[in-house]
Amino acid sequence: MKRIILIISISAFTFPLFAQNAIEQVLTELEKNNTTLTALRKSVDAEKIGNKTGIYLQNPEVEFNYLWGNPSLIGNRTDISIRQTFDFPTAYSYRNQISNFRNEQAELEYNKQRKSILLQARLICIDLVFTNAVKSELSKRLLHSQHIADSYKAKFNVGETNILEFNRAQLNLLNLSKELETVELNRNELLAELASLNGGAPIEFIGQEFQTTAIPDDFEQWYVQAEQNNPVLKWLKQEIELRQKQEKLNLALGLPKLQAGYMSEKVVGEHFQGITLGISIPLYENKNAVKYAKAQTIAAESIEKDNKLQFYTELKKLHAKAIDLQKSLNDYRENLKALDSSDLVAKALDKGQIELIDYILELSIYYQSVNQMLESERNLNKVVAELNQYL
Repeated sequence: MKRIILIISISAFTFPLFAQNAIEQVLTELEKNNTTLTALRKSVDAEKIGNKTGIYLQNPEVEFNYLWGNPSLIGNRTDISIRQTFDFPTAYSYRNQISNFRNEQAELEYNKQRKSILLQARLICIDLVFTNAVKSELSKRLLHSQHIADSYKAKFNVGETNILEFNRAQLNLLNLSKELETVELNRNELLAELASLNGGAPIEFIGQEFQTTAIPDDFEQWYVQAEQNNPVLKWLKQEIELRQKQEKLNLALGLPKLQAGYMSEKVVGEHFQGITLGISIPLYENKNAVKYAKAQTIAAESIEKDNKLQFYTELKKLHAKAIDLQKSLNDYRENLKALDSSDLVAKALDKGQIELIDYILELSIYYQSVNQMLESERNLNKVVAELNQYL
């Protein structure tokens, strides 16, 4: 047990040496190695190519006819024709614009998934900071508990204390050691989750101090920037513009199609050749197409309005929660600093003014407050991470 405690104490003092292993560095490395993002990137690239297909001229038509004459005296006939069909010219411009919008939406979808994965990783890192901080605290408590247990063992051996006090000191040491083992198990689980997001490559995250959390004072001004950077809202805005272009495309497709080409006809002693022109009159094929596109535009506008409201409400709630957590955390820090009586109860125990059970009880109350303060720090950092994910 002493050897284990010695190793823990050495590890606790080495933590500050690796402070450069910050959350941002972890996220940068993870973004390069995450297999989901790699697959999404390839999928988006393929989708962007697909969006550029089917927007050009239709394929030209080439026709060749060789007809045998009957009776044979009239000879044979050879026909050749080449035709090209054209939509109304503006249709090609709208198709190209729509494909550009879809490519931008594909990038926004990738950015949305990227932000989601990085937020997930950041929350895991915040849990790791909390776990490392708790581990450091428990390591110090375990060292102190070991000292108390050794002291009571020595007293028990010379008859200066009874078996109840001796057992109480040993149980306190046992409880702390098991609590530390549980924290280490949780830490290993978090590191495994982080490695999974990092393409299977392990990350040894040892930071144990929370970053300073900045909470915007003017929510409304801050929200404007968050709204502009939200890939979902950007996607919806693009969708409205895309639907508006689709209306114009459907309108253009409802106009006559043109056909031009070349035709040649040969018979015995005669040869006819020249250009051909044609027109397709749209009567039935695109009926209700424009009306359908307008209905989709109205639906997209309604969805955007709803999402903006939901986004605003959610961020407003997170902002209020962050303010409350910040006040609670500041209150914990101030009071814990003023009400820390651990040194006093230690002196009282050494002088025999209090029993061991009273000493352990006093310390457990203080330790519980420290743990709750660390939990408040973790909760605040998580809320701020969600609040700032679009900045």
